[in-house]
Amino acid sequence: MPDPNNHFRLTLAQLNPTLGDLAGNAARAREAWGTAHAQGADMVALPEMFLSGYQTQDLVWRAAFQADLRHHLEALAHDCSDGPALGIGVPLVEGGRLYNCWAVLQGGACVSVIRKHHLPNTSVFDEKRHFCAGDIHGPYRAGPLRIGTPICEDAWFDDVAEAQAESGAELLLVPNGSPYARGRYDTRVAHMVARGVETGLPLVYLNLVGAQDDQVFDGASFVLNPGGRLAAQLPAHEEAIAEIDFTREREGWRAAPGPCAALPDAWEQDYQAMVVGTRDYLVKSGFSRVILGLSGGVDSALVATIAADAIGAENVHCVMLPSEYTSRGSLEDAAELARRLGCRLDEISIEGPRAAMQAALAPQFQGLAADVTEENLQSRLRGTILMALSNKSGALLLTTGNKSEVAVGYATIYGDMNGGYNPIKDLYKTRVFETCRWRNAHHRAWMRGPAGAVIPPQIIDKPPSAELRNDQRDEDSLPPYPQLDAILEGLVDLDVSIADLVAQGHPRELVERVEHLIYISEWKRHQSAPGPRLSNRAFWLDRRYPIVNRWRDRR
Repeated sequence: MPDPNNHFRLTLAQLNPTLGDLAGNAARAREAWGTAHAQGADMVALPEMFLSGYQTQDLVWRAAFQADLRHHLEALAHDCSDGPALGIGVPLVEGGRLYNCWAVLQGGACVSVIRKHHLPNTSVFDEKRHFCAGDIHGPYRAGPLRIGTPICEDAWFDDVAEAQAESGAELLLVPNGSPYARGRYDTRVAHMVARGVETGLPLVYLNLVGAQDDQVFDGASFVLNPGGRLAAQLPAHEEAIAEIDFTREREGWRAAPGPCAALPDAWEQDYQAMVVGTRDYLVKSGFSRVILGLSGGVDSALVATIAADAIGAENVHCVMLPSEYTSRGSLEDAAELARRLGCRLDEISIEGPRAAMQAALAPQFQGLAADVTEENLQSRLRGTILMALSNKSGALLLTTGNKSEVAVGYATIYGDMNGGYNPIKDLYKTRVFETCRWRNAHHRAWMRGPAGAVIPPQIIDKPPSAELRNDQRDEDSLPPYPQLDAILEGLVDLDVSIADLVAQGHPRELVERVEHLIYISEWKRHQSAPGPRLSNRAFWLDRRYPIVNRWRDRR
């Protein structure tokens, strides 16, 4: 038997809450506590804002919501009284002020409430809008040791951890609600290593997993011993419960080697984020099936594949909606994709509805030359048909526009932009191609779709086309996607100037045109479906621009 004065067992519960499902989240916490109790743990820890789900946005201001949270927290303390301490993230009103808190429950009561000190107010976070900043909280006791808890952003600065260490903390336990973005894991580790080096303490980084609206929380929790030495690594994008044992040594407390999951590369993490984002958006919204328009092009092919991996191909209904401009190759490619995935595919021609609409509009259009209006009419007929099928069947309509198209407005509002969720909204077109190739070459246990080259190579290799007129190609209206995406990454993701992009070799006239397209398409993005955030500058909360805007970078 280990010496109880020199041994501490911590259960890490990297779990997926559902925002607003207070009873369900509390039940998950009880279940984790029961597991910890059975394993002889001294404490079980759940991530930031676990009881409410994250991010709550303005819901957290509702007095009834706040009262319900406190009720469930008190019930949780009562039910988990005889056993290990339980730490859980929860927004709480204290003294008439609302805080982002981490509550420690033990012996039937809330024995400590830590209030977040540093409130992030950049990127997707609006915490200064919703919460008051708490004072730096000293360590609390759990079992034989004293624990300091910097909440998420608190550990990105040195003051909170250092104050807790100076007040006697022997371990830093950092609960987080940190959403996924490419490269974010390395940034987190760098900050946590710094805190461990500064304080000389072991550090536990515990993160949420699962998706909420556009944000995907990737888990990937880890444990560091002093000096930044990795002691345990939990998987990315998957739920996990792990027991971490700490032993008091002459130099202080140290974590024994724990589970060490391998973290996938950026391509796989992006793909898994899209799958998790799609799955959780559906499941948490009450949907079990999806429908989408399958064009024979690369974007809808990737969306269908993501959906199959998220909820199973048997729950994915694809619809081909050909017109006179739809090529035989597109029809064959769509059919082959559906066959390889195992999805249902139906075909509904839009020629009859298009003829009827053109006849109805003929008196109004008399004497006017055909233009993009007639092209958009086709897209809007498709959107209407797909929405009708969605309404009738109860399947959620997925939309299929990539980030390049979303950026420059190369999509039809109330047409191909129709839908409740867009799995590839934050994926530039060049990354769409590469992601298709990655998925054809890789299969993982978490994918519910079939293995192998499920996306026919000809779909990836052929020139992109909307097929709304004869011999149409995307490059008739847009620069080649490698060039367009390089400009978009500069203007959207990096906020560089026109002059900087010109200095990189891009023609000024082209860069100015792309910038103009971005600005005049803002109104479309305000009405677009949500999709999983993959980059550090996704459209919506990451990048908030006015719709009416006459400013252009012309210096």
